[in-house]
Amino acid sequence: MTDADTTTAAADWRAWQESWDRQQEWYMPDREERFRVMLDMVEALVGTAPRVLDLACGTGSITARLFDRFPDATSTGVDLDPALLAIAEGTFEGDERVSFVTADLKDPEWTARLPYDSYDAVLTATALHWLHRDPLADLYGHIAGLVRDGGVFMNADHMIDDTTPRINAAERALRHARMDRAKRDGALDWAQWWQLAAKDPVLAGPTARRFEIYGEHADGDMPPAAWHARVLREKGFGEARPVWCSPSDTLLLALK
Repeated sequence: MTDADTTTAAADWRAWQESWDRQQEWYMPDREERFRVMLDMVEALVGTAPRVLDLACGTGSITARLFDRFPDATSTGVDLDPALLAIAEGTFEGDERVSFVTADLKDPEWTARLPYDSYDAVLTATALHWLHRDPLADLYGHIAGLVRDGGVFMNADHMIDDTTPRINAAERALRHARMDRAKRDGALDWAQWWQLAAKDPVLAGPTARRFEIYGEHADGDMPPAAWHARVLREKGFGEARPVWCSPSDTLLLALK
């Protein structure tokens, strides 16, 4: 492969990475603010050269922002999605600070695939809502075993408080009206993004395998932040509470 071919391939991976970010921002316009606060709390609690587990890493969105802010960090990305992992591996090819692991987080032995026994921080975003409560609680137990004493776990995701139905309905109506306007202006939704990936000569195969694994979409539970905090404390964390929230999302931090 020539240098020009290498540059072209790298540019394609960057384009897919950026396309994924834009698609996610259609759902979460404050996504970057959420990442910023996540990394603020990493710095506050475990410093600027952390060993991080990017849990359900997808295309490596967290890892990309981690390295931009903390060049001395190291990261392990773990996911089961072959298409998103292909983008992550292509994006970070040659970067010795990161490694990627294919594993099913519902497999009780998934931690055995990791290169390290412990991490300063385990970070995840917009990923664990596909798990129902019992497997999510089990996963939190595994995470507690990976985070070192003094380390942190952060989960940024949809955490629905069903005691406020009128607030929830009003927020959802406004958010979807804005999403509809952005869609008319050309924004891609989740399904459209995957349709493009399925047509790409490099991603078509991994995308087909991805849908064999997950189907069209995996729907789990979205319990409130109080549930997450309680379960994380039960599983071995000393403290747990939200450190950021929007009208629809919460960033919950647990300290070992």
